[in-house]
Amino acid sequence: MSDMKLHTIAPAQGAVTAPKRLGRGIGSGLGKTSGKGHKGQWARSGGGVRPGFEGGTMPLTRRLPKRGFKNADFKKAYSIVNIKTLEEKFEDGAVVNAQALLEMGILSKVEEYGLKVLGDGELTKKLTVQANKFTESAAQKIQNAGGKVEVL
Repeated sequence: MSDMKLHTIAPAQGAVTAPKRLGRGIGSGLGKTSGKGHKGQWARSGGGVRPGFEGGTMPLTRRLPKRGFKNADFKKAYSIVNIKTLEEKFEDGAVVNAQALLEMGILSKVEEYGLKVLGDGELTKKLTVQANKFTESAAQKIQNAGGKVEVL
């Protein structure tokens, strides 16, 4: 095997598709109109229409009625806290609730629907957690660590 030199490097045979050579005679199959067909909007330079344009007919998206919206007023707002935060901030055997989190500065305010505990992180301490809502994984992790889950 001879030395490989920069000027001899080439991709493997068939790995690179040759570019379409337009307008190179009838025999190529891409001569004359170069795959553009005969005249018309699509044959022009910069031709064609935007997606969804239907030739001046009222487009389907505008013919269909607009329906509904999500009213944010009815959204259930919870103050959220992750398992990993509880692990860092609380001692073994502590009682965790929205009030305790507020006093420690972990929560800035308690939302209307109360506290929700999410399951990100690992828990090793036995904690009694009082909240309005728990994700399945959060409740599981608290109980696995020997703690108690109290739904308010």
